[in-house]
Amino acid sequence: MTLEGWIIFAVFWVIFVATPGPNAVNCVQNGMAHGFKRSLWGVLGILTQATLFLLLSAAGVTALLAQAPEAFFWGKLIGAGFLVFLGVRGLLNANKPVAPRHVSARSIYGRAFLIATINVKSVAGYFAAFTQFVQPDIPVWSQMWVIMPTALVITTMSYTSFTAIGAGLGRAAMGAVLNVWVRRVMAVCFIIYGVLLGSSPAPGRA
Repeated sequence: MTLEGWIIFAVFWVIFVATPGPNAVNCVQNGMAHGFKRSLWGVLGILTQATLFLLLSAAGVTALLAQAPEAFFWGKLIGAGFLVFLGVRGLLNANKPVAPRHVSARSIYGRAFLIATINVKSVAGYFAAFTQFVQPDIPVWSQMWVIMPTALVITTMSYTSFTAIGAGLGRAAMGAVLNVWVRRVMAVCFIIYGVLLGSSPAPGRA
């Protein structure tokens, strides 16, 4: 990958991970509910998914998935249902008093990994990255030494920032009326993302 190609890829990835989506909403929610340090397990879950998707994309699996409309259809319906479920549950719990409770690191990690995996934005983003930025005349695995560190560093910075925003909101609004409204907005975002996911076309298709 040339220097110019790397810069273009880095800019694309910044836009890809900085655009608010289910991962960002989950990071903000984690920061509000669990504090910054503990919520970093959620960022680790996203990074695990990113690493897995990058490797699968390099192996051609993501492109293959994009050409399997039936599998994509059922996968996106399951993902949409899960996001809507999270949103409805969030709305129902928004008025309940926020009481500190222990949530295991495994639970925070697993939820973040699952949300990241079912997000159609991820499939579309990795598909775009490997169809637009990987040079076909150079072995893909040799290019991964540049692509993976770039993508993972930018991903870490983005979702750590969203987590910090959530932690700041939690400190400022915990137990206040504002906190209820912030939680409602986060819940509605999950519902909207679920609906958008359910109605989205497969990557690479109109």
